Amino acid sequence: MKIFSAQQIRHCDQQTIREEGITSTDLMERAAKACLHWITNHYDRGKSFLVICGMGNNGGDGLALTRLLIEEGYHASALVLKHKEAFSGDASKNLKRLHQITPQRVSILNESDELNGISTQFILIDALFGTGINRPVTGWVSDFINIMNTLPHEKIAIDMPSGLPADTLPAAGAAIFSVHHTLSFQLMKRSLLHPEGAAFSGSVSILDIGLSASFIAQNPSQYQITDLSVLKFLYRPRKDFSHKGTYGTATLIGGSYGMMGAVALATLAALRSGAGKVKALAPHCGYTTLQTLCPEALFQKGGDTFIEKMEVEAGTTVGIGPGLGLNPLTKRALSLFLKQATQPLVLDADALNIIAESPEEMLMQIPAGSLLTPHPGEFKRLFGTAANTMECVEAGRNQAMRLNSTIVLKGHHTTVLLPDGSCFYNVTGNAGMAKGGSGDVLTGLLTGLMAQGYSATDAAVIGVWLHGKAGDLAAGKASMETITAQDICAHLGEAFHALLG
Repeated sequence: MKIFSAQQIRHCDQQTIREEGITSTDLMERAAKACLHWITNHYDRGKSFLVICGMGNNGGDGLALTRLLIEEGYHASALVLKHKEAFSGDASKNLKRLHQITPQRVSILNESDELNGISTQFILIDALFGTGINRPVTGWVSDFINIMNTLPHEKIAIDMPSGLPADTLPAAGAAIFSVHHTLSFQLMKRSLLHPEGAAFSGSVSILDIGLSASFIAQNPSQYQITDLSVLKFLYRPRKDFSHKGTYGTATLIGGSYGMMGAVALATLAALRSGAGKVKALAPHCGYTTLQTLCPEALFQKGGDTFIEKMEVEAGTTVGIGPGLGLNPLTKRALSLFLKQATQPLVLDADALNIIAESPEEMLMQIPAGSLLTPHPGEFKRLFGTAANTMECVEAGRNQAMRLNSTIVLKGHHTTVLLPDGSCFYNVTGNAGMAKGGSGDVLTGLLTGLMAQGYSATDAAVIGVWLHGKAGDLAAGKASMETITAQDICAHLGEAFHALLG
């Protein structure tokens, strides 16, 4: 699914109106009906709603929804904030339609008016401002939003929580309507995918309102959400007449005394990725652990209690970092390996921390087409600080282009940043995966996919989705509190099934 800017969405609205020969009021009615459909699927007729409307098009959506709720048998009222001189054309039309049907259900709130108590029976619907807002809310409307945020009522936002911009992240302390559910139209808005915006939006539902399919297909966007249409295009089915050599060799380099579990988890994940052969290059102190937990994998000694040398056979795909440690001899071994490496690598964890000690020198030694998987702390050490998570993603896009490699910036919505500047947001996964070992599973999975011939870009898009999906499946069977990295690994098979539909 593409992510469009607020301006692109406005243009998409306009093309839809032209193509279908409808009016903007008709499109507003369509959006209101989509919201009504969501509400009827979630709330019975005994619920009451107070729709808080602005004077622009988002307010028009709210006024149309109020009328539809009443016609559907719900108790609903509209509270309109008179925050400017005139209504937009479509909002004015919907205000008149609602007033003609049931004038007693419409109230106007002026700046000088006292806000009476709002009954606790109401579910509040925020229809003040939509995607058109491009500056912070100020004045008495800001105070109103802050008062609403103190109320214990269940809250729903239409399209966007009021005050939250679609394309950027809010300034600290900005007045933003905080809701439990956001009903956004047709396409995801980028700010909803970042923690600074998601803190206000609650659960997000994307409602199809039939916007122009030709416009969406023909207009490019650097930003997308990874969905099944993307995955099925990238996925390579296994061939019937194939053998283990067909699917390559993955070598995981890592482990040190006390941290053998990390490379073991990576090895397990590589075994479940589809790779033909998997090898663990690790210290001898981990031999028994690896041969016991991963009997299908080969073992290669790289030292006694930590990695002292990294020697791999030609043609293997290498993932480096899980449990590697920061011993000076390990650092030296990685430096020598990078200077000689010609094939794309997967780099994670302590491999990235070692590179971060001499970033200008070592980053440029990474072979083109490689895959880096930093979490936010590792990203900061590699590339510096950013003001917020969206700026961090933009910095990562620039670095991916500079290094001609793919960067997987891990987080709740992990972003896959490609060398051509594209950004894929992943929406599988859950908070239960925020545990030690989860990243090691991802490293092994990505290495195993690349061993089979997937490019770093394709492996990252597919692998991050599979990793998150496996975590979702594991949490669905147990709980977010109890799932472990081994559970994620164990559910990769079901995640592959989900990918295939």
